[in-house]
Amino acid sequence: MSEINLEIPEKLNIAVDLVDKNIQRGNGSKVAIYYQDQQLTYEDVYKSVNKTGNALKSLGIGIEDRVLLLVFDSPEFVAGFFGAIKIGAVPIPTNTMLKPKDYLYLLNDSRAKVAVVSEALAPLIEEVRSELLYLRELVVVGNAGPNQLSFAELVAGANDELTAADTGKDDPAFWLYSSGTTGFPKGTVHLQHDILVACELYGKGILNITENDITFSIAKLFFAYGLGNGLYFPFYVGASTVLYPDRFLPDVYFDLVKKFKPTLFFGVPTAYGAMLQAADSISDIDVSSVRYCVSAGEALPKAIFESWKNRFNLIILDGIGSTEITHIFISNRPDDVKPGTSGKPVPGYEAKIVDQDGNKLPDGELGTLMIKGDSIAAYYWNKHEKTKETFYGPWIITGDQYYVDPEGYYTYVGRGDDMIKAGGIWVSPVEVESTIMEHPAVLECGVIGAVDQDNLIKPKAYVVLKEGFSASEELVTELKAFVKERIALYKYPRWIEFTQELPKTATGKIMRFMLRKLNEE
Repeated sequence: MSEINLEIPEKLNIAVDLVDKNIQRGNGSKVAIYYQDQQLTYEDVYKSVNKTGNALKSLGIGIEDRVLLLVFDSPEFVAGFFGAIKIGAVPIPTNTMLKPKDYLYLLNDSRAKVAVVSEALAPLIEEVRSELLYLRELVVVGNAGPNQLSFAELVAGANDELTAADTGKDDPAFWLYSSGTTGFPKGTVHLQHDILVACELYGKGILNITENDITFSIAKLFFAYGLGNGLYFPFYVGASTVLYPDRFLPDVYFDLVKKFKPTLFFGVPTAYGAMLQAADSISDIDVSSVRYCVSAGEALPKAIFESWKNRFNLIILDGIGSTEITHIFISNRPDDVKPGTSGKPVPGYEAKIVDQDGNKLPDGELGTLMIKGDSIAAYYWNKHEKTKETFYGPWIITGDQYYVDPEGYYTYVGRGDDMIKAGGIWVSPVEVESTIMEHPAVLECGVIGAVDQDNLIKPKAYVVLKEGFSASEELVTELKAFVKERIALYKYPRWIEFTQELPKTATGKIMRFMLRKLNEE
C-alpha cells in the first residue's frame, strides 16, 4: 500500500465541505447539476440545501435523527441529503425498487422520524404506514396527498441561511442499507470523514477528477457506487453532475451522453453489455467527451472490456467497492489496466487474502479479501453479532473470494456466503428461495448465481415440485411472474430448472455449491 497522509480536521460537517466551500471558492455561478432541462448552480444548491435543512428542523429533526430518502435522482435528493447532514441529522438514501414490506422493515429498523419520498413511491409507504412505529411525517416530492406534506411548500417557506451543526469527523453522516445473507438488510453507519477519504483516495487519486469534469452515472444515488459518482466526487472539486431519474435504457443513455457531454462515465458490466448490443442500431453515437469509463458492482468480463475498447476507443476502469467501504478500494487505473481483473489496491487502502482462520495467504492462493482503510463504516446498526463477524479492528472482511497474481493484480472469483451479485446489486438467495416457495406448486427451492450469454451473473432457481404438479414451460413463466410481483424485479430467477431433490447437508441445509457444480456440468 502507498501511504497517504490525509489530514482530517477534528471538526467536520461534510455538507460544508461539499456545498458551502464551493461558494467560498467562488464557484457559486458554476453549474453543479444538469437535470433534464434545468441547470442548477452551486449557489442554487447551497440555498436549497439550507432551506431543506431548515424545513427538516421545523419538523423537529435534529442531531442524529434519521431521515429516510426515497427519492429518484434529482435536485431534491441532493437537497435532502446535504440538508439533513448540515443540521447533524442522518439521511438514509434508499433503494427505489423495493416493495412495501421492505420499506416497513427499513423504516422501523432505522427509526426514521421523517421520510422524504418521490410522489410515485409514496403509495408504497402508505400501504404499510399503519405499521410504522416511528415515522412522524411523510414528505412528498411532487403532489402531496392526505396526511402528507409537500416538499416544495415546506422548502419554499424556509430560510435560505443555515449554520451547520457543530459535528466532528467521527459523527454519523449517513447510512446505507447493505443486503444481508438472510434477506434482512444491514444499516451501514458512515461517519463524516468517510466521504472525504473516498474523494481523496479514489476520486482524485485514481480518476484525477477536477472542476472541469462532468460526471454521469448509470448507478443511482441510493447505491454507494452511484452516490460517489453522481454526487460527492463532483461536488468535492466543484465539478458538475448529470442526474437522470429514470431507469437505464441504452439508447437513452447514448442520447444523454451526446447531450450533456460528460467526461467521466460510470456504469456496471450489465449496462456496458447492453449499450454494446444497442450500439449497432444507433447511427449518431458521440462519446468523444468521455475521458474515462468506470465499472464496478460486479466483475467486468474481459470480453466486454475488449469490445468496448474496440468499438469506442475507450478503456473501462474496472474496480471493486462496497457499501461498507464507501466506494472503490481496488481498481485498474488509467496507466495500469489488466482486463479481467479488479486491478490493484487504491493507494491509501491495504488488502490481504486470508484463509478461513484469518491467516494471510501467499499470492496465487484463493481466499477471502480483507481491506484496511479510513473510509470503512463504523458498524452495522442494531446488528452487533454481524458487526463483530465483519469488522476486525481497522480491517473489514468483504466476503469476496479473490486471489492475487504475481504482478499484484486482484482477480474476483465469487462470494463466500452464497450471495449473488446480479446487475451490480446484491441478491440474497434465501430471499428468492423463500419467495418461490410461497407458490402452491413448490415444495423446495435452491437459488444460485449463473452466468448468462454476456458472461454476467443472474439468479437461477432449482425447484422441487409438490406431488400433483408437473414441470412445464407454462409453470416456469408463472413462477417468474409470481416472484416479480413479490420482490424487486432484479431478483427474479432468469432460469428455473425442475429437479427431483436438492443436495443437502446432514442438518438439512441446501448445499448451493453442489447446485453450482450441477449448473456447470
